[in-house]
Amino acid sequence: MSERQMEIVKLVKLHAPITGDQLAEMMGTGKPTLRADLSLLVMLRLLEAKPKVGYFLGDAGAGREQALKRWEGVLVKDVQGMPVNVSETASVHDAVISLFMGNAEALTVVDDQQRFVGVVTARDLLKITLGNSNPAAIPVSMAMNRLPAIAALKPDQPLLEAVNKMLIHELDGLPVVTGEDSYSRRGEVTGWISKTNILRWMTE
Repeated sequence: MSERQMEIVKLVKLHAPITGDQLAEMMGTGKPTLRADLSLLVMLRLLEAKPKVGYFLGDAGAGREQALKRWEGVLVKDVQGMPVNVSETASVHDAVISLFMGNAEALTVVDDQQRFVGVVTARDLLKITLGNSNPAAIPVSMAMNRLPAIAALKPDQPLLEAVNKMLIHELDGLPVVTGEDSYSRRGEVTGWISKTNILRWMTE
């Protein structure tokens, strides 16, 4: 954990129940700054949160070493699911079909050499089809989020880093990319990691 996260746990232990606003005031920062840290600590069960009450120690709070031990050595590739790819030249209509047929949270977009170029979500597809009577004529490339604007993961990154990145960027999922440069067009998308993947791993 970071020093700030350890400080949060210490303050909660001393003052529980304590609200996010109170924590931010004690630490001399803004509540938005702590949002990702608090979400991570709740996911790790080091803290628990109750609406209109505040934060208090979770059932792992008394022994955070045990809680974190389960995450040690776990890599993105151990938890990732299969990506659902779509060509950047495919139509928005085809992308919508792929999204629902694959029961996917998002589609990873690839070029004609299967290199990763972006991500398109259901929200992106909905946004571009509003007011357009012929979605079959719109290519996915016009709706997708392109590199390097989107975040990506490497298979050998620690799972905890993936969780942090998802919280910081406020994303429900991230592509897993390999290659000489995993953040360029030379990369190949090999997986998809989401909150669903992580929660399934935690319950198992």
